[in-house]
Amino acid sequence: MKKLVALLLVTVLLIGTGSALAASKVGVVMPTNSLQRWNQDGANMKEQLEKAGYEVDLQYANNDVATQVSQIENMILGGVEVLVVASIDGSALGTVLAQAKENDIKVIAYDRLLTDTPDVDYYATFDNYKVGTIQGLFIEEKLDLKNAEGPFNFELFAGSPDDNNARYFHAGAWDILKPYYEAGKIVVKSGQTEFEKIAILGWGTKDAQARMDNLLTGYADGTKLDAVLSPNDSLALGITNSLIQAGYTLDNFPLITGQDCDIANTQNIIKGYQAMSVFKDTRTLAAQVVIMVDAILKGEEVPVNDTETYDNGIKVVPSFLCDPVFADVSNYKELLIDSGYYTEDQLKVD
Repeated sequence: MKKLVALLLVTVLLIGTGSALAASKVGVVMPTNSLQRWNQDGANMKEQLEKAGYEVDLQYANNDVATQVSQIENMILGGVEVLVVASIDGSALGTVLAQAKENDIKVIAYDRLLTDTPDVDYYATFDNYKVGTIQGLFIEEKLDLKNAEGPFNFELFAGSPDDNNARYFHAGAWDILKPYYEAGKIVVKSGQTEFEKIAILGWGTKDAQARMDNLLTGYADGTKLDAVLSPNDSLALGITNSLIQAGYTLDNFPLITGQDCDIANTQNIIKGYQAMSVFKDTRTLAAQVVIMVDAILKGEEVPVNDTETYDNGIKVVPSFLCDPVFADVSNYKELLIDSGYYTEDQLKVD
């Protein structure tokens, strides 16, 4: 009888222990798997969270807001304890995030701020204003704007207006370059400088190419185009395609900026068609989010380093900002290959 009682006690303890050790579930929602960077973000996040012992539900929403809402609803029903959300439209998730709040689920906005809602707890991203600053400073240095007489001909692109980050990218770059524009040292032949006129909805490569095609009609008189501000690589790819199809060669190719160090764009940097791309190592951001998730689930203080900048329209969201750097032809091997982000074969050019 004593043996039976002991066996029952051991069984109860084992069941209790197993329940206590059941992996906490984390929901990770990404906007799309049609862009390389979001595939990498999702994969890095899932891998690192699973290594930390968590169960992960990773979903991609194909750039469809309704799909993303449905995915979050299913994650709430599925018992996630933390949601990591890279939104398609940061202002469109208020209702479903309120449901998460009702279920005591903490929400981390990932790389794109969730706006117009009180139900976001933290924000993890790179310093997005600094991304634009790096691009503006690069153009300033390469055109020697501080010393050269100019004028230099210049066109601007901006990202999707429903992505809160796009305005930070643009502001960071334009704060550097606008004084030169106002002084007449750089000339925007199209006259298009306002965010709403230069923004590309959905960050579409084809839409960027179509806009560049249209802008180039203003240069049919032989005017030299010296630089194009592109906030990311998907736009830069469309801009580059347009210029090549219009007959631009490496001898007269404008400076083009970018962001994300996508493979095709890094290959263009190696070839000389793109001047630079801001590198945001998604492994770093994923690692930081894992730290934040871990702190939330353990009831510990969540690390943040900015409590002033990111006002989502309802509140200032406590944030952790990682530092971006830029890659160009002089340092891409060190940043991208030596660090293990890519292999040499992945960046091999014809």
